Amino acid sequence: MFDNPLFWICAIISVIVTGISKGGFGGIALLAVPLMSLVISPVQAAGIMLPILIVMDWVSLWVYRKSWNKALLWLMIPASLVGVALAWYFSAYLDDQFLRICVGFIALLFPIYAVLKPRGRPSLVKGNKPLGFLAGMVAGVTSFIAHAGGPLFQAYAIPQGLEKKTYVGTGVIFFAALNFAKLLPFAMLGQFDKSNLTTSLILMPLAPIGVLIGVWLVNRINQDMFYRILYGIIFCVGLKLLWDAGASLI
Repeated sequence: MFDNPLFWICAIISVIVTGISKGGFGGIALLAVPLMSLVISPVQAAGIMLPILIVMDWVSLWVYRKSWNKALLWLMIPASLVGVALAWYFSAYLDDQFLRICVGFIALLFPIYAVLKPRGRPSLVKGNKPLGFLAGMVAGVTSFIAHAGGPLFQAYAIPQGLEKKTYVGTGVIFFAALNFAKLLPFAMLGQFDKSNLTTSLILMPLAPIGVLIGVWLVNRINQDMFYRILYGIIFCVGLKLLWDAGASLI
C-alpha cells in the first residue's frame, strides 16, 4: 500500500474532499471510501478514514455544541447503533468483492437521490417516528460500509422543519455519535493496525486544508455546478467499482 502511488493519489483526494464537505459542501464526503476502494478493500478504506472523520467531528461539535434537537437525536442515534451492529455482524461473512458491490451501489444511488430526491409533502415524513427509526438504522448500515449515512439522515431530518443552525448541529452530533460507535467494531475487525493508523496520521494534516478550501469555495464558485461535477465523479467511481467487482466474479 505505502509503495503504491495510485493509493496515495486516491487517499489525498479523499481526505481533501472530505474536508471540503465539512467546509460547506455537505454530502460530497461520500466520494472518499468508494475512491479508495478502487485500490484497497472497502473495509480498510473506511478504517483509514474513520480517525480522520472523528477529529473533524470534535471540531464541529465544539462549534455546534449548543444547537441541536434532542427529540430527533434520541430517535435516530439508537436506531443508527442497531444499523452499525447489523453491518458489523454481517461484515464477517462478506468478502471484499461483495463489499465493493455494496459501496458501488451506494456511490451510484447517492447522486441519483441528490438529483431526483422528492420535494414537497413533508407531512408524510414530519413526526413519523417509525420512519425516523428506519432512516437512522439504514444510515448506520451505510455509514459502517462507506461512511455514507448522510442521505438517510437528510431525507428524514430536513422535512422536520428545523431551524438551519439546529439542523446542522443535530447532524454534527448524530454523525459524531455514529462515528464514535464504529470505533469498537472497526477495531475488532483489525482495521486499526499499525499500517492503517500510520496512514491516517499521515493524511490527517490534509483535513483542515480541505476544510479551508471548502470555506473558500463556498463564497467563490457556483455551488450547483460544483455539486454536479462531484456527483458525476462519485457516480463514475461507483460504476468502476461495480465493473471491477463484476469482472472478478466472472
